Amino acid sequence: MTKEVYSKIGVWLLFTLLISNYVVDLEASHHVFKRLTQSTNIKSPSVNQPYRTGFHFQPPKNWMNGPMIYKGIYHLFYQWNPKGAVWGNIVWAHSTSTDLINWDPHPPAIFPSEPFDINGCWSGSVTILPDGKPVILYTGINPKNQQVQNIAEPKNLSDPYLVEWTKSPLNPLMAPDAVNGINASSFRDPTTAWLGHDKKWRVIIGSKIHRRGLAITYTSKDFLKWEKSPEPLHHDDGSGMWECPDFFPVTRFGSKGVETSSSFGEPNEILKHVLKVSLDDTKHDYYTIGTYDRTGDKFVPDKGFKMDGSAPRYDYGKYYASKTFYDSAKNRRILWGWTNESSSVEDDVEKGWSGIQTIPRKIWLDRSGNQLIQWPVREVERLRMNQVNIRNKVLDSRSRLEVYGVTAEQADVEVLFKVRNLEKADVIEPSWTDPQLICSQMNVSVKSGLGPFGLMVLASKNLEEYTSVHFRIFKASQNSNKYVVVMCSDQSRSSLEEDNDKTTYGAFVDVNPRQPLSLRALIDNSVVESFGGRGRACITSRVYPKVAIGKSSHLYAFNYGSESVDVLSLSAWSMKSAQIS
Repeated sequence: MTKEVYSKIGVWLLFTLLISNYVVDLEASHHVFKRLTQSTNIKSPSVNQPYRTGFHFQPPKNWMNGPMIYKGIYHLFYQWNPKGAVWGNIVWAHSTSTDLINWDPHPPAIFPSEPFDINGCWSGSVTILPDGKPVILYTGINPKNQQVQNIAEPKNLSDPYLVEWTKSPLNPLMAPDAVNGINASSFRDPTTAWLGHDKKWRVIIGSKIHRRGLAITYTSKDFLKWEKSPEPLHHDDGSGMWECPDFFPVTRFGSKGVETSSSFGEPNEILKHVLKVSLDDTKHDYYTIGTYDRTGDKFVPDKGFKMDGSAPRYDYGKYYASKTFYDSAKNRRILWGWTNESSSVEDDVEKGWSGIQTIPRKIWLDRSGNQLIQWPVREVERLRMNQVNIRNKVLDSRSRLEVYGVTAEQADVEVLFKVRNLEKADVIEPSWTDPQLICSQMNVSVKSGLGPFGLMVLASKNLEEYTSVHFRIFKASQNSNKYVVVMCSDQSRSSLEEDNDKTTYGAFVDVNPRQPLSLRALIDNSVVESFGGRGRACITSRVYPKVAIGKSSHLYAFNYGSESVDVLSLSAWSMKSAQIS
């Protein structure tokens, strides 16, 4: 994150509504709400906007920080400051789409108005009840600054755009008190509800007790009267506050999505479950894979998984407060995430906006059962044009290959590498257990046996500026025939502007380097979403070059390692801008 203070004020809202009995979340990393009556003089965004994205969702101006499908229309509700490009004055803004890429705006849907949410309407979730009515559970901040859980429903069910919502007079439905002992300042983000074997609804809410992070479970027969379960769904004693929890099933066979309340077959035979949390301490999203004990309402992680900072992450770059939803129209589970800026708050005010949504990703369980796979939704490919293909090129040591014929500042690139002479790989040091540290200490200028090789994106002609997305391959030990693949997103040379956050990110990629190694990059002016090993590792970066902007931006495949690398195929497309008004 840019600065600790700025990461603390990161707030975004994910709302995903489905046409089955499913709940959608409105996610957020929170700060105390600032009153909507506060007036602010807003500087109009600059006409010159080289960093504004072309096909990532963001509002026309100011600060933003989600989707659902209802009657064939996707809905995105997100937290937005209509008065400025920093956090504050938050309302639930609303846009709709038929394809998850092009969006039309609507008036804001929800804002603080009642005692149970007068100091803030924070994240929540939507469930479509058996009668077809969608309802929202969301966290409100009451006059005592306590976090409580409330319900709202659409004013007009015949409106496919769900423009107006009303709040129940029964609110709050769940609240901290002396009997339940819940931490009133750490009780938020109700997630997707699901039906249990006893026909009761379940919902989990993020919380903490001292350093214990936990997902508190509540149950209900009618979605109005909720009872706290004696034990949480899961907890960890050292991880701190669990924000934005997400709990969903995945099939062990294939890549199709599973509806949240699915109960077919025995869990160990057909389904696994994923528990994801956003750790407030680290501002990263972590997940574990395991088994849901439906009788005891307990999540049991598989061997080797622990819900703390050692757990795998969805994305090893700038990515937080994510949420999945089941897209019943296309039988897939979709993941959304929020990405904040890497520039200073002053720069955000100057350009007039801050924060974007990443491209929605299809997510499923790898056939190994040990990790999740992510890939951009197919709809984004409708923006491709002017394809360029390169086949069977050799990248010798210290060589670059420029990719001509595409708009390098707004492009989609897929490349397949084949590594020669694996025996020439350097041996990884036993202490090198942190891929981000490896990538930081061995930047792109440091040659090794195999790597770095990959792509230079948003690069200037003379390479004063570039962002490098690349691989390195190491031997696991001196006499081993096993290898370790590291993927890096090196921002250290991304901009001549010194005040930007230019953190270098890294991830291990669980692939066999004897097989071709794939890399995909979605490049969109100031964001680079990278997918290594067909989505086994993902890294999102925000970069703001001063020279490599617009037509002055270049794209290269490169190899700076000691050994040659083959480019089996490289396909690149210029990307049209989406309609995001």
